[in-house]
Amino acid sequence: MNQLDLKGRNAVITGGAQGIGFSIAQRMLSSGASVVLWDRNRDALEAAKSALGAGAAVRTVTVELGEESSVQAAARSTLEHAGVDILVNNAGITGGNGTVWELDSQVWQDVIHINLVAPFFVCKALVPSMIERGYGRIVNIASIAGKEGNPNASHYSASKAGLIALTKSLGKELANKGIMVNAVAPAAAKTPLFDTMKPEFIDYMLSKIPMGRFVLVEEIAAMACWLASEDCSFTTGAVFDISGGRGTY
Repeated sequence: MNQLDLKGRNAVITGGAQGIGFSIAQRMLSSGASVVLWDRNRDALEAAKSALGAGAAVRTVTVELGEESSVQAAARSTLEHAGVDILVNNAGITGGNGTVWELDSQVWQDVIHINLVAPFFVCKALVPSMIERGYGRIVNIASIAGKEGNPNASHYSASKAGLIALTKSLGKELANKGIMVNAVAPAAAKTPLFDTMKPEFIDYMLSKIPMGRFVLVEEIAAMACWLASEDCSFTTGAVFDISGGRGTY
């Protein structure tokens, strides 16, 4: 594993109790950072903290990311302990699969709310402190679906397309403030989100990847951690594909 230098940095990772977020936490800890895991599942947070085994370098905050008041409270709690140098907006849901005319309207809205509105709440809560400190790295975990639009997943695709647009807009707004904002657009990875998808949809996603395999969460973590480092100093508002050849533009 190549070593990155995140010594002395403090990172907030939403949805950090499992999957991609947990892997990013592992990689950041091995690079010298401290991490604060934000998640709605208190039990999963405690299990993640125990599994990471990094003592005081890991803190957890239980938060409902879809509720702005809860996000604001989590931000206050986090900032009272230490400044935030890195933010990874990773938390997300798929909402299952179905055509536009079959999807329940509330499910469609829920996916948009957690995958797009919640990252807006989190950025709104934490960006002012980054501006005050004159430094920050924001990494949004989007999806190749946000670029291509997956059939039977219009809600998920639209939410990730919106997250890509948020990345581009916020990157421009913060370009002269020492804060880089970038997105990662992975192909599908085997995470607990697979449990919410139909087998035929999982097969469809695999068929679209020229490498013939799903991306590893460790591979996504490696890219996210570089974007969270000081080495990423002249790239902002960009989208980095990690799709095994599916996205080539």
